[in-house]
Amino acid sequence: MIPLADRNPTRRRPLVTVALILACTLVYLGQLGVGEHGREHLVLGFGVIPAVLTGRAELAPELVALPAWATLFTYPFLHGGFLHLAGNMLYLWIFGNNVEDRLGHLGFLAFYLASGAAAGLVHTALDPASEIPMVGASGAVSGVLAAYLLWFPRARVLVVVPLAFLFTLWVPAALLIGLWLLIQLVGALGGGEDNIAWWAHLGGFGAGLAMAALVGRPQPTRRRGPWG
Repeated sequence: MIPLADRNPTRRRPLVTVALILACTLVYLGQLGVGEHGREHLVLGFGVIPAVLTGRAELAPELVALPAWATLFTYPFLHGGFLHLAGNMLYLWIFGNNVEDRLGHLGFLAFYLASGAAAGLVHTALDPASEIPMVGASGAVSGVLAAYLLWFPRARVLVVVPLAFLFTLWVPAALLIGLWLLIQLVGALGGGEDNIAWWAHLGGFGAGLAMAALVGRPQPTRRRGPWG
């Protein structure tokens, strides 16, 4: 099932959600514009490389753009291809606005970056010697999905189902996100493609769920997020 929209009104404009989508899109266009060699430098300099983060390997000096720890906050803005970008931004667009509405603009930005960083740390902890860079907003978006699941499980989401023919239907958010979570679990346990950081997705989801639980469920009369 591919989500197309949700039926869950908000009270404030999703400024940060839109800004994140624009930033990721502009960075991707920049990746396309620097050629294959330039893209490799960007991925190595701004992506999360577990072996570099744990000190087991070092980048060549000309590739070092930031301290290794800072790549935990830059890697979500890079993507490996158009479909990688489009899928992440679709989920962020549909589910991010309600989470931002709940947390406030600055709170949502902190939440998003923290979810992405947690995903990178989980990925690193499980394979600390890996020299393969990880990029993509999937871990951060996973945290957004976790918060949406906790706070708006009954919200209706319009999905398209690609079977022998395409058709659309409205389903509860809990069903859609639950199926997504099941796919991540199967992938992480060995049933998915090797080039997908399944555990990073689960790490971002777990971090997002924990932070959302600390904030608590939204109150119908509440108008401002806990961080403004």
